[in-house]
Amino acid sequence: MTTVNTLSMSGSSANAVTMSSKEIAELTGKAHKHVIRDIESMIAEIEKDGPSLDHKAKSKGYDVERDNRGYVKIIHLDRSHTYTLMTGYDARQRKKIIDRWMELEAQERKPLVPQTYAEALLEAGRIAKERDALKVENKELAVKAEALDRISFAEGEFGQHEVAKMIQVKPGVFTKFLDTNRWRYARGKVKLAYQDRIDAGYMRNKAHPYTDNNGEEHLGNTIRITTKGLLKFAQIVPGAKLDPVVEDAMRPFAKKRETEPA
Repeated sequence: MTTVNTLSMSGSSANAVTMSSKEIAELTGKAHKHVIRDIESMIAEIEKDGPSLDHKAKSKGYDVERDNRGYVKIIHLDRSHTYTLMTGYDARQRKKIIDRWMELEAQERKPLVPQTYAEALLEAGRIAKERDALKVENKELAVKAEALDRISFAEGEFGQHEVAKMIQVKPGVFTKFLDTNRWRYARGKVKLAYQDRIDAGYMRNKAHPYTDNNGEEHLGNTIRITTKGLLKFAQIVPGAKLDPVVEDAMRPFAKKRETEPA
């Protein structure tokens, strides 16, 4: 049996595993010319163009080799075209083709082992170059990620429990501070931020509808705290201290701490 693992030169991506019409003929016991005929008919149906392969392939996935006279010599198919072709063959032929495809793909996954000292040196150099490139890329990605994190802090908003966690106090302690120091008030069952706190840029009210257990719709509210508010609470809430990770992420935006009284 001929072992084929070619690189398609047109109509398919480089380094793709392909199977040749010649190998398909050997696997199925069909005459090679009949396999080529089957492939031509299949491609004609797929591309809605005549059975001739003289035109440039409209769809990717096959490559045609010709002899000196210009006649079709071998056709290389990718997995999709090979599977499409074999749907017209019997179960035994299909099984042989599928088994062969699995062999080809297993070979493709195996790393190439250098056979000589020179090849080993070249491979080591290639790996070192790739490793260095990855280091640079990872460093650049880390810088970008850090910048994005800081931007999200600078422009973000947080829930009350999130802020309590970031300033390292218990949620109950924080919400009690908000209630007793004129940061929020109750209107029925809904908690709202005071307007002067909103105007100062510390908070905002975010209204949202909800349905109660009786199926009645109501308008609720969620208090959102800005980055400015987070920094403020880290200064004025008793026992509060910014989490070190949060503080490091926010450092570029905390050049000047707020000092006005609560």
